[in-house]
Amino acid sequence: MAVSSIGVIGILLGGWASNNKYSLIGAMRSGLQTVSYELSVGLSILTIVLLAGSLQISEIVEAQRTGGWFILQGHIPAAIAFMIFMIAGTAETNRAPFDMVEAESELGAGFHTEYSGMKFAYFFLAEFINMFIIAAVAVTIFFGAYLSPFGITESLPWLGVVWFMLKVLVVIFLMMWFRWTFPRLRVDQLLTLEWKYLLPLNLMNIVLMAVIIWLNWTI
Repeated sequence: MAVSSIGVIGILLGGWASNNKYSLIGAMRSGLQTVSYELSVGLSILTIVLLAGSLQISEIVEAQRTGGWFILQGHIPAAIAFMIFMIAGTAETNRAPFDMVEAESELGAGFHTEYSGMKFAYFFLAEFINMFIIAAVAVTIFFGAYLSPFGITESLPWLGVVWFMLKVLVVIFLMMWFRWTFPRLRVDQLLTLEWKYLLPLNLMNIVLMAVIIWLNWTI
């Protein structure tokens, strides 16, 4: 999460270095959007950390080996955390309907308006790599990473890579589905969604998960 937040610096510098006011506005939007939705991404992961009882990725995955994936165990807070993670993760990657950074009707192409050639290609490549990283984190935290739903990963270890990539592709398809389905939000709607709805819901979800763990409930 800390490394993914550093990408905002590159976008801000890219928008500033292009010497275009629209690019600079797009870069500032990207910084504001990423910092805001980073909170929801972190808190949704923290919910699963409480459920798994560990901060280590390997132990979070192993906790899903016996009881099944967290998202399929019937834990309501885990399902809520996944929903929030997908919304916030899509917003963090600047994908539609959260692509305020490059709103064509307002800012042209956003922070990379003045770039062409390989510089322009690198911006787009970084965006797609960011999508893959968000999908990989979602698969690892919520869907057991390389674990098979049928318990056959142990007998055929190489199938773990296949299962992981298939899950990542499904999550990426879900992020693309958002783009095809929902219209672009306004800037005020984007921030209202995070600060007035997702963040309070995330905090209540963490409290609910803590109570469930404390009382040893299964909900």
